[in-house]
Amino acid sequence: MSHLNPKDEVSETCDLLVVGGGATGLGVALQAALEGHSVMLVEARDFASGTSSRSTKLLHGGVRYLAQGRLRLVREALRERAAVLALAPHLAQPLSFVVPAAGWLNWAFMGVGLKLYQWLAGRLSLGNTVAVSRQALAQGLPDAAGLVGRAVAGMRYWDGQFEDARLALALAQTAQRAGARVHNHTRVSALSPTPKGWQVCLHDARQGTSRTVQARCVVNAAGVWVDELRQMALPPEAGGPPLKALVTASQGVHLVVSRACLPLREAVLIPRTADGRVLFAVPWLGATLIGTTDTPRSDAPREPQPMVEELAFLFRETRNAFGLVLQPGDVRSVWVGLRPLVGAAGQGEAVQLTSQMSREHLIRREAPGLVTVTGGKWTTYRSMAEEVLHALQSHGDVPPPPNGPVDTRLHRLLGAPAQGDAAVPHPLSEAPGWHLWGSQADEVRALPGAQHELGLGLTEAMVRFAARYEWVWTVEDMLARRWRALFLDARQAATMAPAVAALLQEETGLDPHLDEFLELCQRYTLGD
Repeated sequence: MSHLNPKDEVSETCDLLVVGGGATGLGVALQAALEGHSVMLVEARDFASGTSSRSTKLLHGGVRYLAQGRLRLVREALRERAAVLALAPHLAQPLSFVVPAAGWLNWAFMGVGLKLYQWLAGRLSLGNTVAVSRQALAQGLPDAAGLVGRAVAGMRYWDGQFEDARLALALAQTAQRAGARVHNHTRVSALSPTPKGWQVCLHDARQGTSRTVQARCVVNAAGVWVDELRQMALPPEAGGPPLKALVTASQGVHLVVSRACLPLREAVLIPRTADGRVLFAVPWLGATLIGTTDTPRSDAPREPQPMVEELAFLFRETRNAFGLVLQPGDVRSVWVGLRPLVGAAGQGEAVQLTSQMSREHLIRREAPGLVTVTGGKWTTYRSMAEEVLHALQSHGDVPPPPNGPVDTRLHRLLGAPAQGDAAVPHPLSEAPGWHLWGSQADEVRALPGAQHELGLGLTEAMVRFAARYEWVWTVEDMLARRWRALFLDARQAATMAPAVAALLQEETGLDPHLDEFLELCQRYTLGD
């Protein structure tokens, strides 16, 4: 039973408690804090530790959604893409894509679709969609065989790329700067309705303590795990039917190989694989990212593993697209994200394939002062947050902002260069470095160990800064999300881990859970 004892002593109060520290929850916390509300956000693990750090690193309107006729979704996402690019230029940037065509009819059809994509963006377009000759394709991918090597021509279009985990961190920092109380490694253990809203018991894993918070309203933004909190908050009556799930999980697997293994100058989109899906190959942080799959799951583990057939699909399609025969030892990291898709209960109809299910989001008022938000994607986190606050205000769960609605497009994220700064951001396709801290880079360099590198460009000073100012507790926090070592090269991350653990223990005085991270590294590698 998840309900609290009414005599539990309340240690804190807030207008709004946000549960979930992914893109959606952080966006809601920032929106609410800027509107002047008293806000607390709690995340059971680390910020973006679930779906939000395991994306294909693309800010996009969704080229493939055009074929499904979801023009509203595409138009909204293209508008939001421009907003995110402006909010954090050091973490989100335009990226060009080439799309090879196997035949002229295919090329013409694809060209019309991509021109429509550019047209829908209007003045927010990132660049012209243009034809690419076979010779130009060969120059960009000189050793490619497969579909790329056989293509009669191609098209080039523009979309966005971003560093998802550090963008989530920037949202958390900006929300804190706006007055929100932001906590990772803090889970909800119980919650109950009260005349004043909701009483919520929180367990802080870092300190091993619990406390009770009285919130006027609760926003359930737990991603693919929203149904767990719904079941806790809305238990069925004795003998009654169980609560229907809102979310269906879809699993996406990504492979990371060295840039030398697949040397890309720009991203490549294979628009149709053998089974009708799409395949991306994206230059990211000095490596090349290949993905993804779209596989339904009936469960939602915290660390999902790739299925044998998913790995076979990615290996086969990489060979078909580029003529590259990957070996398991070529894969430096393999990781899996779970997408929260609005399921049959949320859509009101049966849906069989996750690739056909809605990427659009759902906002549902479950009870007075309790709202669930789920679905959607990274690109539209900001507009989703606006809608959540509007829903809360329209029902009287929180008062309207005293100075009117706040446009978060006008509030750059912490670390972003000053408005009007003409400096060209360091490309996110290149190896990670100081530039990922943006305007905070000089503060990081000022700490001890700025010249002491631990591997993959990470320095002792960066670890110290993360422990002091970025909520880092464990080695996983540091090497999976503040610095993407686990996602770039899991074997290298394992060699870096002991030194990182020692620094974290020195900084925090807490156990950094080194052994758990070393075990995780093994799960992100494939056998030779």
